[in-house]
Amino acid sequence: MDKKPIIIVAGEPNSIFLEIFFKSIEAHKYRNPIIIIVSKKLFDDQMKKLGFFFKINLIEKNFDKFKDLNNKKINLIDVKYKFKNCFEKISEKSNSYIKETFDIALMIIKQYKDFNFINGPISKKYFLKGKTLGITEYLAKKNKRINNFAMLIFNKQLSVSPITTHLALKDVHKHITKQKIYTHVKLITEFYKKYFNKIPKIAITGLNPHCESNFKDCEEDRIITPAIKNLRTKKFLVKGPFPADTIFMKENLKNFDVVIGMYHDQVLTPMKTLFGFDAINITLGLPFIRISPDHGPNSPMVGKNLSDPKSLIKALKFLDK
Repeated sequence: MDKKPIIIVAGEPNSIFLEIFFKSIEAHKYRNPIIIIVSKKLFDDQMKKLGFFFKINLIEKNFDKFKDLNNKKINLIDVKYKFKNCFEKISEKSNSYIKETFDIALMIIKQYKDFNFINGPISKKYFLKGKTLGITEYLAKKNKRINNFAMLIFNKQLSVSPITTHLALKDVHKHITKQKIYTHVKLITEFYKKYFNKIPKIAITGLNPHCESNFKDCEEDRIITPAIKNLRTKKFLVKGPFPADTIFMKENLKNFDVVIGMYHDQVLTPMKTLFGFDAINITLGLPFIRISPDHGPNSPMVGKNLSDPKSLIKALKFLDK
């Protein structure tokens, strides 16, 4: 195949993902073959209800047609899913269906290797049930990369990466280690060198307000500052720790490509304030490139045909090379 196929797991069936998929396909022509794994009946019903029309190239699960793929039609692998209404409420009912779509995608990638991967959003409450923190960790576990991955929320102007992801705040301090900081910096630097031929300038935040605390043995003194000093001796372009309440000011951001924070909302809140959904979630450290649009199932918006496809378009364009 001349172009790397992009395999898409549609994720939670009762989400806005198919709506933004339809809008993304309508808005732009992509060169790399796109294959979506989804219930054909669900796909057809939502397409009809939302007022879209695309021809479908149904691919059987023996995958004989991979070598001849193009995007003249929607390349679709059908996974059966029973539903009464194509815009139902999110529940545990879809768990086995979602698992099957992921299993098929990972089997294809393992067999053919030369694939990139996008997944739609899922419900952490129902699908993951506390077994893993998120799909980033779910895929890392499936690919035996438990301690060697990083979440990067990417935008060309600025990217962010949380050391801990979907943890309760009360548990964050227990999961910050020098090794995690080192792994994030290493993976992010390798990513920027490979895709942009540059060594990124990275800012690292502290954990506590103003990078200080009123107790002995704080995380900045014990973990974060020593990790930064060690990384600088290895010629990584890192600085910090910076207070999280000022690092995102414009005069500071112009000096950096990436901000690494200690927890999810510490860096994702300002990121979304600055760029909205003009960003993509990239999992670094897997044996393949995995991207997820930077939004959740957004069940209150399901079926309203008002959702912004910008993040999925950005994900597809990033892989369309």
